[in-house]
Amino acid sequence: MKPKIMLTNDDGITSAGLWAAYEALEPIADVTVVAPATQQSAVGRSISIFEPIRATRVTMNGVPAYSVGGKPTDAVIIGLFALRLNPDLVVSGINIGENLSYESIMTSGTVGAALEASNQGVPSLAFSLQVEDQGDKFDDPSGVTDRFSDAKRVVREICEKILANGFPENAHVINVNIPTPVRGGYEITRLAEKLFYTGVEERFDPRGRPYYWIDGPLHEDAEEGTDVHAVQKGNVSITPITLDCTAFRAKDDLRGIFDGMAI
Repeated sequence: MKPKIMLTNDDGITSAGLWAAYEALEPIADVTVVAPATQQSAVGRSISIFEPIRATRVTMNGVPAYSVGGKPTDAVIIGLFALRLNPDLVVSGINIGENLSYESIMTSGTVGAALEASNQGVPSLAFSLQVEDQGDKFDDPSGVTDRFSDAKRVVREICEKILANGFPENAHVINVNIPTPVRGGYEITRLAEKLFYTGVEERFDPRGRPYYWIDGPLHEDAEEGTDVHAVQKGNVSITPITLDCTAFRAKDDLRGIFDGMAI
């Protein structure tokens, strides 16, 4: 029997990246798509707890799928606990746009879905594709379809390796970022600190009242060994991520600060 994969994303069920991943995985696995009904980028691990969630069975590209009226995390929870899919692996992506560095993975809905799956005990991977222009994320996704040839190969090769060899014991999620184009090989990396130079642009509405856009250009590079540097070199970045956010090296400092107070 083929292994079972639940496929999700944060760009929405119509995203070209989601269906590129489906095409890559369908030959090697029994793939079920459970994805948000609409664009849900940058929602992280948000979860819908104040409103009901609808999961509608639809047909996309001739394939039965589930369109979830919620966040990527909601889609994962619905797939695991309402649809009872019991997958061997959860794959999130292919996201249109990089998910590199501490900064990005903390807000990424793509990574957030993978983290939720892992939190529920299912091995998970997140795949993201570098874009030359950040505006591509918000335009018609069909415009980047021609860039998915390398990405589909990467998704299939990495998932085949994980299914054959098992998930690394000390990781909860494998975060994969694919350059456009792929000019090198696979590189095991650590997270860089930043992806963007954060900025805020102030504008004014017709009544003269200010409003704001959060913006800022990408960092062009980072230290050797980081995910940002690997992608800039044209390598596929493979970063192990853990759910445990404990800053272990800070514990002794905290004991000193709370000397006589902490147990």
